[in-house]
Amino acid sequence: MVWFCVWQVVSTLVELIRLSRRSESAKDLEILLLRRQLAIYERRQERAPRLSRGEKLMLVVLATRLRDKTNRTIKTMGDVIRIVKPATVFGWHRAIVRRKWTYRHRTAGRPRTDNEIEQLVLRLARENDWGYERIEGELLKLGYTISHETVGNILERHGIPPAPDRDPSLSWRHLMTHYRDQLLACDFFTVETLFFQTLYVLVFVEIGTRRVHFAGCTAHPDTAWVTQKARQVMWELDDREAAIRFLIHDNDNKFSQAFDTVFRSTGIKVIPTPYRAPNANANAHAERWIRSVREECLDKVLIINQAHLRRVMREYVTFFNSARPHQGLDQRIPVPVLSREHTGPVRSRAVLGGLIHDYYRDAA
Repeated sequence: MVWFCVWQVVSTLVELIRLSRRSESAKDLEILLLRRQLAIYERRQERAPRLSRGEKLMLVVLATRLRDKTNRTIKTMGDVIRIVKPATVFGWHRAIVRRKWTYRHRTAGRPRTDNEIEQLVLRLARENDWGYERIEGELLKLGYTISHETVGNILERHGIPPAPDRDPSLSWRHLMTHYRDQLLACDFFTVETLFFQTLYVLVFVEIGTRRVHFAGCTAHPDTAWVTQKARQVMWELDDREAAIRFLIHDNDNKFSQAFDTVFRSTGIKVIPTPYRAPNANANAHAERWIRSVREECLDKVLIINQAHLRRVMREYVTFFNSARPHQGLDQRIPVPVLSREHTGPVRSRAVLGGLIHDYYRDAA
């Protein structure tokens, strides 16, 4: 015990003599380094303190500067950094050096085509059935110089086949724009009654005019019922000026072979929507109408039974077709009124017992 006390006194005197030979700046650096370590150590609870990247960098920089200030009398980092092992400190230092010499390597070869030109190439290929050289010529006309090989590489990278395998007449975009007045979409949706009975509603939507045809509702949409409703809708469409040429529906089992046969017998081509391809879902018009009828009507009414649902749907469909402006038609009405007064007083008509109001002008 006596020898231990003597050793402590002698070592303290030696440390005092050593510190007296240091400059004031070296002492300040050492004090700052020790204070930083103490702050980190005080955060420790049960585990070793976790150091952030900034704290590691600060400890390494302070220890290196202190070593330079003392003319390298500090031989190892472990002499001044006590909260971690010396090997850990050297690992930090090597990581910092690697970051210092890290730079972006230039890739060999030709530079990548500008994104604006690439998007234009994709647009020309998707909107037309042009080959690589035809697209090259169109780009040259627009002031872009690009080879047809580059055009081919861009299209291949985005999964667009060459012109012989790319027929825009078969694409959904072409179908929905060029033939919109000849398109008819249909879909089912369900309604839960007050007594928890599930009723199925079948509707048809003309894509061009957005006119809706309410086919009917039932608790058992079997093949016979669906086929009969298809015939009734075809009778309604006989008076239409532009003939329907395409019918779109999803792959629901309720759309049976007999249902499709009713339309095919009149020369209408039945087009089912693709499986697992939401971006190609051309039946979105019918689904959007279903959302409208739910938000504006069915979510605000408790349906008692099938007869009640039939009356509600017929009244709402009549209002939708003859009085409700549609955003997809530039705020026009699907079935426009031939003459509409704009000078008389504004009146309102209650629809569905006042759930919806239809506003119009009285004749002056």
